[in-house]
Amino acid sequence: MTIHRRNFIVLSGATLALAALRPAWAQGYKVAIIMPGNITDKSWSQSGYEGIQQVKDKLGVEIAYSEKVAQADQAEAMADYARRGYQLVIGHGGEFQDAAKRVASKYPETIFLVNNGQQGGGNLASADFYYAQPGYLLGYMAGKMSKTGKAGFIGGQKIKFSLDLNSSFEAGFKAAGGKDVFTAYTNDWDDIAKGKEAALNQISQGADFVFPTMDNAVIGSLQACKEKGAWGMGIYYDAIADWPDTVAQSAIFDIKGAMLDYVAYGKDGKLEGKNYHFDLKVPEACRIGTFHASVPEAIKNEILALSDKMKSGELKV
Repeated sequence: MTIHRRNFIVLSGATLALAALRPAWAQGYKVAIIMPGNITDKSWSQSGYEGIQQVKDKLGVEIAYSEKVAQADQAEAMADYARRGYQLVIGHGGEFQDAAKRVASKYPETIFLVNNGQQGGGNLASADFYYAQPGYLLGYMAGKMSKTGKAGFIGGQKIKFSLDLNSSFEAGFKAAGGKDVFTAYTNDWDDIAKGKEAALNQISQGADFVFPTMDNAVIGSLQACKEKGAWGMGIYYDAIADWPDTVAQSAIFDIKGAMLDYVAYGKDGKLEGKNYHFDLKVPEACRIGTFHASVPEAIKNEILALSDKMKSGELKV
């Protein structure tokens, strides 16, 4: 059944979790997710949608979702689900952190969790990744392969997710012998034209590798790479599947795996108001993707060896 309420789209299913603050709910669980973009963006919002569907299918919980929710409407969207008895409300993106913090104190029976957030306490939780690990590995690979010694990084906003990826990608690039990383922030996660313009600008300055890290706007950046013969990097999923001639490697932050993990905690009444952090040691949530066939075997092996050192703790970035 599809329900239209204000500007939010809601889809029902079967039930969810709460927290270690209270025992497991006897009458079932309800979880909702609010996404900034559309569910077919082949990027961050689509991963959230697929994650909530997986939660429903594997954990037998009742679900609901809202897509394309602007930042100005995030707090009201979260509050709306809390008023309707959802025990767990997920803001899908670090930009939801302020909204979640504002509404958490008003609805103490609901846990508000922010994907790609960092805060926790009381009934406020978050789940994020060790962004710097895949970021460094992709930067190192780009530095080894770049013919110009120049690369580009494109972010949506200056939040921890973007800043960590930016700095680690640059560090890896320069550690491998690269010289310059051009950085741009579009201040828009979904505008394809802005993503393309930013990438074209970096390519015109000599970047032969571009790492776009927005949502739907990534499509525009990769279009620019394809048109100009530059390498692109994927984000969130193994993007070589959709860009076989353009994507050299991907940083996979698989929120689907993370969601399944923390919602299972909730279903058992063990979800706490804290930050849940996933790194390369949890490959179902955090990993790199498929190497393009053009990546030399020696560079592949070097990247995999660096990954093993990160997992063991020998290499910290």
